[in-house]
Amino acid sequence: MKAKTILIKNAKIINEGKVKEGDILIEGEYIKEVADSISAKSSDVVVIDVEGNYVLPGVIDDQVHFREPGLTHKADIGTESKAAIAGGITSFIEMPNTVPQTTTIEKLEEKFEIASKTSYANYSFMFGGTNDNLEEILKVDEKNVAALKLFLGSSTGNMLVDNPEVLEKIFSSTNLLIAVHCEDEATIRANMEEFTSKYGEDIPIENHPIIRSEEACYLSSSKAIELAKKTGARLHVFHLSTAKETKLFSNKIPLKDKKITAEVCIHHLWFSDEDYSKKGTLIKWNPAVKTAHDRDELWKALLDNRIDVVATDHAPHTLEEKKNVYTKAPSGGPLVQHALVAMMESYHRGRISLEKMVEKMCHNPAILFQIEKRGFIREGYFADLVVVDANSPWTVNKDNILYKCGWSPFEGTTFKSRVTHTFLNGTLVYNNFKFLNGNAAKRLTFDR
Repeated sequence: MKAKTILIKNAKIINEGKVKEGDILIEGEYIKEVADSISAKSSDVVVIDVEGNYVLPGVIDDQVHFREPGLTHKADIGTESKAAIAGGITSFIEMPNTVPQTTTIEKLEEKFEIASKTSYANYSFMFGGTNDNLEEILKVDEKNVAALKLFLGSSTGNMLVDNPEVLEKIFSSTNLLIAVHCEDEATIRANMEEFTSKYGEDIPIENHPIIRSEEACYLSSSKAIELAKKTGARLHVFHLSTAKETKLFSNKIPLKDKKITAEVCIHHLWFSDEDYSKKGTLIKWNPAVKTAHDRDELWKALLDNRIDVVATDHAPHTLEEKKNVYTKAPSGGPLVQHALVAMMESYHRGRISLEKMVEKMCHNPAILFQIEKRGFIREGYFADLVVVDANSPWTVNKDNILYKCGWSPFEGTTFKSRVTHTFLNGTLVYNNFKFLNGNAAKRLTFDR
């Protein structure tokens, strides 16, 4: 439905710390009016009555791996952005560890070109830092790119930045927000040697959080924070997984004034090491899912604002790849289709309010990355909106999974909430399991 004017009636609007009944008028790509009651002023206005369901800003996922170019047997920008739209994620920021890696301006622009043709959701990309591409980093226009991504612990792809002098030079030389994956490589290698000598390649998966340990995470995160404080760099620490790391972050100042911020991912809020016996390598992530105590402390830090953002780290692999023995099974899993409904489930369980959920998934990514006119339901902002029916149970199964890899760590889970409509830049692109108008996506822009 590509209508010039759309009127959303009878919404429970979740926005800026409040849940309020009202209507939303969309004109072209933008929100024209938000009010208690709005009347259609002509027959040309398309009226959508959402019948008391929740309307929230489109979710902004600041960390995804859509695998294109080079790894498209697992996923691609088209398939995964389509799954994201069905899950209420209207904007994504994708990571640089593709094949080839996004570590030159030329490769970055090639990704933007692909997304401009195939993405269902709004898009941006992070530029990748390595031990030897500082000259390319300095060419990056901070108004056009979401951030700089550094792997301080090796993950998918060989992008480990492990030269301390290079690291300090990067931190000192760029105005870009620096997003980091923090796990200490030396600690992990020593742990791997110990467990490989004991078990060979088929290490029991329950040992994953011992190999990629609390110590490995904390050592790397604390060093990155120390370096950011020394150089004045703007640092964002991805996917916290331990209770200990949460103590490194502050909630004493507003997000817009923070120089050091943190994120937690859906899987670290949902699973614990008790789930390895059932889920096996399907929940093998880096950093590892750790203890129930870690999970509880991550929730506390999220709710008291030491952790600023909830993301997915959507990182699909084929089932064949994931079912390898421990040492050969890759880390990562698909999450964009189920992230919002999983957080809604946490709301139903009394763990988080709707207002706080929207703050962490919609408002804060927009503030943190200085994304222009998104992340809020405000007049003059792009009409990226999601309608959620909080009482429409459904069970995740092979028939309704949209990821190219065809599986989900949530298979068999029944969610109480369902995304019914997704609007992107004023266009209704998803309506009750049907995709409409696949060409409404735009490149994200930044107010810097």
